[in-house]
Amino acid sequence: MNVEKVKELPPPPGVTNSLRVGFDIVSSHVWLILLPILFDSILWLGPRLSAGKVYSALFANMLEILKDRPLPEAEMKSLSDFVDTIGRVNWLSWVRTFPVGIPSLDSFVAPKEFALQTPLGLQEIIQFDSPVSLLGWTFLLTLFGWIGGSVYFRWVSVTTLGREEVGISVGRAIAQTILLSVLWVVGLSIALLPIALIVGAAGLFSPALSTAILFVIALLSYWLIVPLFFTPHGIFASRLNALSSVYASLRLSRFTFPTSGLFVFILFILTRGLDFLWSVPTSDTWMKLVGIFGHAFISTTLLSASFVYYRDINVWLQTVIEQLQQKQTAPTQQA
Repeated sequence: MNVEKVKELPPPPGVTNSLRVGFDIVSSHVWLILLPILFDSILWLGPRLSAGKVYSALFANMLEILKDRPLPEAEMKSLSDFVDTIGRVNWLSWVRTFPVGIPSLDSFVAPKEFALQTPLGLQEIIQFDSPVSLLGWTFLLTLFGWIGGSVYFRWVSVTTLGREEVGISVGRAIAQTILLSVLWVVGLSIALLPIALIVGAAGLFSPALSTAILFVIALLSYWLIVPLFFTPHGIFASRLNALSSVYASLRLSRFTFPTSGLFVFILFILTRGLDFLWSVPTSDTWMKLVGIFGHAFISTTLLSASFVYYRDINVWLQTVIEQLQQKQTAPTQQA
């Protein structure tokens, strides 16, 4: 009996093609970048919510409690610098949520000046007056970020893949985004606790040792980021629930890690590299709009390209699995 030869396995989808398709889609649907532009414009020109007053009060209370056993000078300076940095961060940055969120150029950035000079004048500072209000606003801003991020991801996925292929409703998108984000928060909390203990213990012996451990952890984290990178895509591209989307992302990376790892690495390099360019204009000139527009356009293009790649790599993976199954079930060639 003659055995039908299995077709040569097709090559995986290319990164370049995904980027090109994503660029073409965003270029012909420029309105997709409106939410990122609006968010960064509010961070730039709007009032800044500051937690500096609350953290300064907590720092002062801690010093009062420890007045009989003062901290070493180096630790005192580190805590003081931390409080100063927190005070300069715009608390509206909590609208930038992960893994689903509206991309932003200036979120969680601590500027050198406490009050930024903008083309409209000196930025207004609004201080939180109590820890309760700080926690309440943090929760509300995070919730708003989840909702805004789900709407933004849905816009990009529907425009990229088509309404018939995606077809996820706004309500389902928001619900699954919140569930996925909660899973991420819980997972990161569980993962970061032992890391913080290990780094802290190493720092007691040698700051250089703790720095080396952090560097190794940063390198190893890449092997965790890639399997989890596509966790939102299952929700917005395949209408999966949050748990199924996490499983689908892990399964995808298991079979396509070299290819998908390269794709994620290229997206990271493009994002971080171009962010330096978009950050060149200062906040006191209208040229900063160029940076905001460029960041919004590139971020949306890369998100669109990731949906294209997710669709194509799943089609490729299904084709490969089917051909391998055909090869295994083919009758043995007889002499």
